[in-house]
Amino acid sequence: MNAIPKSDASAIQRLDARIVTQKAAFLRNPYPSAAQRREHLGALAAMMLRYRPRIVDALDADFGSHPKAAGELIEVLGVAGRAAFVAEHLAAWMQAEPRATDPGLFGSGRACMLPQPKGVIGNMVPWNFPFEIALGPLTEMLAAGNRVILKPSEYTPVSAALLQEMITVTFDPDLVDVAVGGLELSKAFPMRRWDHLLFTGSPQVGRSVALAAAEQLVPVTLELGGKCPAILADDAVNAKNVGHILGIKLIKSGQVCISVDYCLVPRARMDAFIDLARAHAEAHLGNYSQGPSCTGVLPRSLDRLRSGLDEARDRGCQVIRLETRVDTDPACRRWPLHLVIDPPADLLLMREEIFGPILLVRPYDTLDEVITEINRGERPLAIYVFSEDPAVADRVLHETVSGGFCHNAAAVHGAIPTLGFGGIGRSGSGRHHGIEGFREFSNLKGVFVRGEGDHLDALAPPYGELAAGIVAAATAG
Repeated sequence: MNAIPKSDASAIQRLDARIVTQKAAFLRNPYPSAAQRREHLGALAAMMLRYRPRIVDALDADFGSHPKAAGELIEVLGVAGRAAFVAEHLAAWMQAEPRATDPGLFGSGRACMLPQPKGVIGNMVPWNFPFEIALGPLTEMLAAGNRVILKPSEYTPVSAALLQEMITVTFDPDLVDVAVGGLELSKAFPMRRWDHLLFTGSPQVGRSVALAAAEQLVPVTLELGGKCPAILADDAVNAKNVGHILGIKLIKSGQVCISVDYCLVPRARMDAFIDLARAHAEAHLGNYSQGPSCTGVLPRSLDRLRSGLDEARDRGCQVIRLETRVDTDPACRRWPLHLVIDPPADLLLMREEIFGPILLVRPYDTLDEVITEINRGERPLAIYVFSEDPAVADRVLHETVSGGFCHNAAAVHGAIPTLGFGGIGRSGSGRHHGIEGFREFSNLKGVFVRGEGDHLDALAPPYGELAAGIVAAATAG
């Protein structure tokens, strides 16, 4: 057995001590007031704006190249806006939700569902959005009245160190803390007895996390990604839609769980799709991958992406580099966007989530064929349908199962704070964002308050005339 590095051993000891501290603090204040929760959310939003320049710099350092605008829009303003939205709706979300009772049996008794804080929550954060996925769900965790420990990815060390500084300066450690460490800390983190655990990452690692959490009977929310298809109907192969799909694919160089992984295009319109993609690249991209709007590919992904393209070429696939005048920038790890045309189903790029600037384009003959293919595979995190006919989109919406869905757009649902976000099956379980996130990180406690004029005595032995009369009345006629 390999020894745990001293740095991780120390980090694990610190984690265990912090969990004990937070659980004790939770017991001292198990139901924070709405005012306390709004104060925490306000501090979080202010923190994002205060650290905005340093967040942008940290992202650039970890990715080799990271566009300032993407960092500010998604990782800074996205979190601050989510905190403001949650704070605005918090009072309504905290209210007990009345439930109906049968007055014939329960008299004037009242029932409700009361959202109660769960306690201490762990959040295992992926490398692709080191601030947004750490702090976005934190808004709903704090809104629900919990205490939280964040575990940033070891693959984005500069962002992890900054996140730890930000949280340490802004929050008491018995409310929010950050556990920084390497692989052994990542393995130890889901083995702790959390009151809830959120993990965002690959299905392979997610399975290990779920098994470790199951040993402690810890409830988990899993955001696991997958291969998200974009289906284009015959009437949707146009410059607007192709440009939108390429633009979404270029966000973070495709290193986004809800990015378009592959396109399904009518067979007769394949050449048109390719021509439109080339025209869009010529008109709008230029030497995009050499400029400041392109995010670098994480080093651990480069060999996998190169191998995938090499295999596609070796198997006879047409591989199109949309920026014909440039090549990969080894210093900043910036890649041009590639199309792989009609890849076979057993190709590596078809078997695994791509998570990079490669877009697969496959032909189809009928919508029945498309629906059958999607339903034959794992349930995706999202499905995108492009068609001017609402009936086409409606059919895919209701005949397939996915975590999210967009019509004439891709990935936009993930940016809407009112929409619950998550997967199903191999793409994940549970939801965060909005009221669904608040409920995910709450214990929805069923509450009954006895009133007057009930017949509850009929439920307890010894059973006599009262119980018999209730049964007779319920079964009469």
